[in-house]
Amino acid sequence: MQKSNNSIKHVLFFLGSITIIFFTTNTLKAQQWTSSADGLLQFAKTTITKLPNKNSIPATAIKIKVDPSKTFQTMEGFGYGLTGGSAELIHALPKEKRALLLKEIFGQSEADLGVSYIRISLGASDLDPAVFSYCDLPKGETDSALTHFSLSKDTLHLIPILKEVLTINPSIKIMASPWSPPVWMKTNGNSMGGHLLKKYYGAYANYFVKYIRAMQANGIPLHSITMQNEPEHGGNNPSLLMDAAEQTEFLRDYLGPKLKEAKINIEVVLYDHNADHPNYPIAILNDVKAKSFAAATAFHLYLGKEDALSKVHALHPDKKIYFTEQWTGAKGSFDGDFMWHLEHIVIGTIQNWSSVVLEWNLANNAKFEPHTPLGCTECKGALTIQDGIINRNVSYYIIGQIAKFIKPGAIRTSSTTSDASLATTSFNLKNGKNALLILNKSEAKQIILEQHNQYYTFNIPAKAASTIIWP
Repeated sequence: MQKSNNSIKHVLFFLGSITIIFFTTNTLKAQQWTSSADGLLQFAKTTITKLPNKNSIPATAIKIKVDPSKTFQTMEGFGYGLTGGSAELIHALPKEKRALLLKEIFGQSEADLGVSYIRISLGASDLDPAVFSYCDLPKGETDSALTHFSLSKDTLHLIPILKEVLTINPSIKIMASPWSPPVWMKTNGNSMGGHLLKKYYGAYANYFVKYIRAMQANGIPLHSITMQNEPEHGGNNPSLLMDAAEQTEFLRDYLGPKLKEAKINIEVVLYDHNADHPNYPIAILNDVKAKSFAAATAFHLYLGKEDALSKVHALHPDKKIYFTEQWTGAKGSFDGDFMWHLEHIVIGTIQNWSSVVLEWNLANNAKFEPHTPLGCTECKGALTIQDGIINRNVSYYIIGQIAKFIKPGAIRTSSTTSDASLATTSFNLKNGKNALLILNKSEAKQIILEQHNQYYTFNIPAKAASTIIWP
């Protein structure tokens, strides 16, 4: 919901004020985009001007110091899981309406959401209409040579949508994560739970190679793969249990060598599960040969705290950290989800070295479908698509507050404040400008920003987030 600059200032005047100090090398104007937990402000834009001198800083202003000379990780992108169910719903829209929606989500102009990274499922996820793999066989049959391998299910909706997305943003990064291998490869012969049979480690590594090559043949370049979505959760449909020792062996002795032999240049990402077990990826990275094939560790935050990401980084700083999934639920509230996700999923994981932030499902219908039997029945997408009507939900604004403004290649910088009610993260942008994302968890405030003895002041409403860009 767009407000005029004057109306924004009027609202903030009555709400109160916060002062932030930016350190900036120029004396030009800064821009502020604000969204509020009550939904009344959604990417509302206003202009901030600098203070004439240090003596103009109000005594009650809260100071945020940004130091662009102190740099951390390079950001790679922000976005969602583009599930098979999401693709099916979007693909069913009339062509012109679909084109406008995809431009809105994946376009990179100021008017667009700016999604720059997506995660798809390698085979079915639990948010597909039905369980499938790329080599399904009648019960009792096996196919170690993978002669029956086929992407036919993905060619119906997912691949057509990915092609349209790549037309809009050819540089978008795509991650693929498997929920389960073909059931004939598993100890229990079931789509849920079970482990990968040791005798099929080689065949499953070849399954990844075939998938990557088949996607490329369909015009879909993959940036990264994880070896298993949530390897410690066997109760989803589909799912696979894979402990750290199994993942180490599979990567070290099978998948890594197979990818190298095939001359496939792709990132292999470890773990892809909750932050309560950072020792899982650490154990893999402690194996020198396995580590040589790994690019990053992926986390979710259904359990644990975001500082676990820093524990992995501290021990293996040469490997990247990604945050790849967090869902908003049917029973959640807009304000509660907006505040918690921006604090912990967006700002929290970035401050703990994540260079990717992905929310879960992009789209579902009004009944939170499609999903598999025993799949997630309450996962709320960023979009609800029902009878051709598109509604934008809280996750749309959570990701939008950063994806619209912080583009791949931005470098995280130091941002500090003494006010515990504020959460911040800041960046050097590729275009030479600076950026700050700030979440205000309490009452309205006035804020000051300083760099090289230059200062900006601006207001932020209660329980709101602002992204500031300055020259």
